[in-house]
Amino acid sequence: MVYTISGIRFPAVSPLCNRSRSNFVGNRCSNISLLPTKDSFSRKIFAGKSSPDSDSSSLTVAASNKILVPGSQGDGSLSLTDQLDNPETVLKDPQGLHDVDNQTMENDKKLKDEEHFVESIRGYNEVQHEQESAASSLVGDDSRAQGKKPSVHIAKTITIEKDEVRPRTIPPPGPGHGIYEIDPLLNNYREHLDYRYGQYKKLREAIDKNEGGLEVFSRGYEKFGFIRSDTGITYREWAPGAKSAALIGDFNNWNPNADVMTRNEFGVWEIFLPNNADGSPPIPHCSRVKIRMDTPSGIKDSIPAWIKFSVQAPGEIPYNGIYYDPPEEEKYVFKYPQPKRPKSLRIYEAHVGMSSTEPKINTYANFRDDVLPRIKKLGYNAVQIMAIQEHSYYASFGYHVTNFFAPSSRCGTPDDLKSLIDKAHELGLLVLMDIVHSHASNNVLDGLNLLDGTDSHYFHSGSRGYHWMWDSRLFNYGSWEVIRYLLSNARWWLEEYKFDGFRFDGVTSMMYTHHGLQVAFTGNYTEYFGLATDVDAVVYLMLVNDVIHGLFPEAVSIGEDVSGMPAFCIPVQDGGVGFDYRLHMAIADKWIELLKKKDEDWRMGDIVHTLTNRRWLEKCVSYAESHDQALVGDKTIAFWLMDKDMYDFMALDRPSTPLVDRGIALHKMIRLITMGLGGEGYLNFMGNEFGHPEWIDFPRGDQHLPDGRIILGNNNSYDKCRRRFDLGDAEYLRYHGMQEFDRAMQHIEETYCFMTSEHQYVSRKDEGDKVIVFERGNLVFVFNFHWTNSYSDYRVGCFKPGKYKIVLDSDDALFGGFNRIDHSAEYFSFDGWYDKRPRSFLVYAPCRTAVVYALVEDEPEPVKH
Repeated sequence: MVYTISGIRFPAVSPLCNRSRSNFVGNRCSNISLLPTKDSFSRKIFAGKSSPDSDSSSLTVAASNKILVPGSQGDGSLSLTDQLDNPETVLKDPQGLHDVDNQTMENDKKLKDEEHFVESIRGYNEVQHEQESAASSLVGDDSRAQGKKPSVHIAKTITIEKDEVRPRTIPPPGPGHGIYEIDPLLNNYREHLDYRYGQYKKLREAIDKNEGGLEVFSRGYEKFGFIRSDTGITYREWAPGAKSAALIGDFNNWNPNADVMTRNEFGVWEIFLPNNADGSPPIPHCSRVKIRMDTPSGIKDSIPAWIKFSVQAPGEIPYNGIYYDPPEEEKYVFKYPQPKRPKSLRIYEAHVGMSSTEPKINTYANFRDDVLPRIKKLGYNAVQIMAIQEHSYYASFGYHVTNFFAPSSRCGTPDDLKSLIDKAHELGLLVLMDIVHSHASNNVLDGLNLLDGTDSHYFHSGSRGYHWMWDSRLFNYGSWEVIRYLLSNARWWLEEYKFDGFRFDGVTSMMYTHHGLQVAFTGNYTEYFGLATDVDAVVYLMLVNDVIHGLFPEAVSIGEDVSGMPAFCIPVQDGGVGFDYRLHMAIADKWIELLKKKDEDWRMGDIVHTLTNRRWLEKCVSYAESHDQALVGDKTIAFWLMDKDMYDFMALDRPSTPLVDRGIALHKMIRLITMGLGGEGYLNFMGNEFGHPEWIDFPRGDQHLPDGRIILGNNNSYDKCRRRFDLGDAEYLRYHGMQEFDRAMQHIEETYCFMTSEHQYVSRKDEGDKVIVFERGNLVFVFNFHWTNSYSDYRVGCFKPGKYKIVLDSDDALFGGFNRIDHSAEYFSFDGWYDKRPRSFLVYAPCRTAVVYALVEDEPEPVKH
């Protein structure tokens, strides 16, 4: 997660389709421009004050035993957590707020029985008819504690013919008690956890009853937005606060009286546009579209919430929704199967737009051809792509999303993105998406904010719906339609683009009403299970993990959580939140803390504790630094270590400096020990593997604050919005040695799989010698952090007997080291307890060096001493 300067909105570079007609070159829209705009106007435009009493039909659950049925006249909203005083409340039909009598229920049943009731927009049944028409739709240091491994329930995927409906199912909720076997301390908070799981089960039951199951419910993109059929196009939008609505665009010359929409009782607006006389679609591919609504905040033109593509015209501020539906012969067809989930994840975190060596916005095509082969060569097995969801403010790093179903148009078309993903699959790389469901842009013109003119449409109203630090809107996870929208969004990227999983951003902010701001999590369980917990949000996370793992068993879900929420990475069926991995965020913070100190003040026990402080059976992705540390205003590890010397003393034909020698040595050690001890997965942000010498600074204009102060920008410069991969490739620069070491780290893990080994034991953390020794799998890691002391015949403990050999040496000349260790030497273990290990062997440990020793198996054992 990155934090952006509040209130700034600037034009961004993006392609735009021709205003007057739709021409095609391959699968691209015509008149695409990649030229940067020069304007720097504020993009925060308000459509007027929203009324807290405005009409709304968001999901609510009454804190009583009243029966709830579809309705559209509710004037308030209660979240799922409001049932705390009455946990036995059963969610009968979460679509309205009003009680109804039996006659109303009977009338509703009659509607369902009518011949022309194809499907409610709320998704009660699957679509029965192919033809869409407006008239027919109503729509630790030592080895971790032993215990029982939780069960994992995975639904089977049935592969059938392309034109058939794929009957996929999501397993029903389990008993939810596995977490108590894994961690008996959770029994002390059983009331909260059982209530949470009960809310999850009730919501699953309500979805089963009213929507035909979670599998159907998560296909909202087949009900909302633009739905193409053989006879025309149906467009639907949930906007209960709007008084009237009309579809406008290039196709009808932006005439608000041409295509007026009708509203059903659930606040869903709809219109059907029949095909043209020649059979062509009524809305041409790549033409601009918007919805004009009369709202409590006034008349406003908005981009449809479910839009699949949006672009910004050069020189214009607002974005335009684009009807993106290329002819079948022009659609990208995936050629390669998705790779199986690897045992250990080695993630290369990347931002497509800033992945060029030139100061410009890079394209999906260039990233596909230039960067993906680099990632494969480095030895990573997954690429995590940031800033995919469309965001009008480029400098938000993709975290202020405006159009959740649309890939960023700055880098190309949706088909270009599909081609990138397909190429990654050809190379055997997983493609993970950095998905943002924790908040949304507060932009009124381009995003969801005040879409129907009300403050409480997709978000909580009032202060609860506003994140004061991120200057963004916060979703109401207790709303039926918000749940549908976000679940469908996650599935859309997996289904349509074949992403292999997600890294969920800002999960800590979601799970607590305080959003983790100004809160120091100490590990006390009362911090996780109390009134500050947003149960609605946690239940949503359980549901989305159900969808991900039930429908896409090979998919990966990673949650960015700094709080350490217990059972975060335990399967939902066992009572957990359901993520596969937690992003181990404390490690990067610890390294920055240490880099501010002198070497002699580093504590080996402190380092080990931070790296191993994770919950048993809950996997972590560790990293020494990510994009957060590379942003302007912060420092990368390389910058902390070498600072300005990186500009003048990195050429091999020039003398080095003590600062550079220290920096290169510690840069390698920090990354290796993080990978070795920090978790079951590893992440690196692009360029950091070779110590990129510049921070990231996105193009920014000056910000004028309400109090008169001015925060200077960078004159909208792209100079620091790039990655100098050429520095890492240049063999005459010291950056190359750092890159080669990172590459060697990845290949050692590929060979020995130490990150996922169950055997992990820290045998030494010597504060005097500044030495850390640990075993992981059949490897023994020896780190000497001392700045001057080198140790000959240094004894290190080991578990398995036999001969050991060096498989990685940070002091190797190939990696920019001093080549002080003889790699031809052999190391034989001898019996005798040492450092609580039954055996040991002797090594040479030069200062500021890390060496990895591997057990040579299938060879005769040495003579015992």
